[in-house]
Amino acid sequence: MAASGDPLCRPATAEELSRPLSVVDQAGWLEGDISGKHVLCLAAGGGRQSSLYAAAGANVTVVDLSGAMLELDRQVAAKRGYSLRILQTTMEDLSGLASASFDIVIHPVSTCYVPDIRPVFDEVARVTKPGGIYISQHKQPVSLQADYQRAERGYPVLHTYYRSQPVPPPRQATAASKRLRESGAIEYLHRWEQIVGGMCRSGFMIEDLVEPVHAKPEAPANSFADRAKFIAPYVRIKARRRGEVGESKPKIVLL
Repeated sequence: MAASGDPLCRPATAEELSRPLSVVDQAGWLEGDISGKHVLCLAAGGGRQSSLYAAAGANVTVVDLSGAMLELDRQVAAKRGYSLRILQTTMEDLSGLASASFDIVIHPVSTCYVPDIRPVFDEVARVTKPGGIYISQHKQPVSLQADYQRAERGYPVLHTYYRSQPVPPPRQATAASKRLRESGAIEYLHRWEQIVGGMCRSGFMIEDLVEPVHAKPEAPANSFADRAKFIAPYVRIKARRRGEVGESKPKIVLL
């Protein structure tokens, strides 16, 4: 994807970098100025996320499993004069990062690539400061269950909800399926209780949840926008790390 110039690997434009917060925070979840904040862009290599947050004045660390994606971050940082910290590792192992070191964690769609998301949330909770913000996007469970070919009454469910095995690839490659499922990728369905409940159990409070709208009323059948009329493809969640700011150890009360 990095070598082919896939849209997910295209750096932010100069125009976008001139107004970075309006690009990355249309919902206002980052609460204004992030200058000087420590931001982790998790599983977010590709030169786009890191550059936008750096342009907004944040101290940015970008983590990704792909060295090719991280090379794009290095190139953009060198071109724009940004100072980035770059770490190549899986999102389940952030041992190279100190505990309670980030004010904000930004996590684009990627949890679908791991069979168990609880270790991811546990690691994010560990590196996030008490009161810090965790913004993540995920593939909707039903979107991974459903077909990509429209039937008489919509897009039928093909795959079971309670599953530990990867979701089978689309039966037929279409423009919509290629946009919703990366070619050759192994993807796992995570249930709502694993996503929302998992965050809560790892130490976060959910503050907001939105389903980005990709539906278009007049979209042709079997298109990405038509399928989105029936099934929202993604969910975006804002969570806050529990605990008092400055709190390092649990309080012990003797009775």
